[in-house]
Amino acid sequence: MKTNRGFSLLPIPLTVVAAAAGLALGIGGYAFYYAKGSSYMGNDPATCANCHVMSAHYAGWQAAPHHDVATCNDCHTPAGPISKYMVKALNGWHHSWAFTMGGYPDVIRARPESSAVVEANCRRCHSDLVDSMTQGGDVSCVRCHASVGHAR
Repeated sequence: MKTNRGFSLLPIPLTVVAAAAGLALGIGGYAFYYAKGSSYMGNDPATCANCHVMSAHYAGWQAAPHHDVATCNDCHTPAGPISKYMVKALNGWHHSWAFTMGGYPDVIRARPESSAVVEANCRRCHSDLVDSMTQGGDVSCVRCHASVGHAR
């Protein structure tokens, strides 16, 4: 096959495509195994401490008032099963990229999207109290109660 510039465009051999796909699957599978990827499918808070940079957050959760009533997923993912795993996948992508490439800050802060999920979960679990206090106003629960989830 010739193009209008005289270059020959040969189809990529199937073996090259298969080898590239196999290499990508192999590296991806090993990375998933090495990072304990299957543990993120569950609800165990210890999973969040798989990465050493999260150890302080995990210890803070253990010392916080919500320790006995809420796991990481109760606050940091939406309640619906589909949205929960969508957020877990998105957060996992951001975390793995930052930790692999070394681009995470010394002080980890939640992205605005993550903060919105936490705020929504506060309001969902404490709706009677929050609704009567805020009377529909735009007040942030986390602004005053930041140490409820993670003691400082």
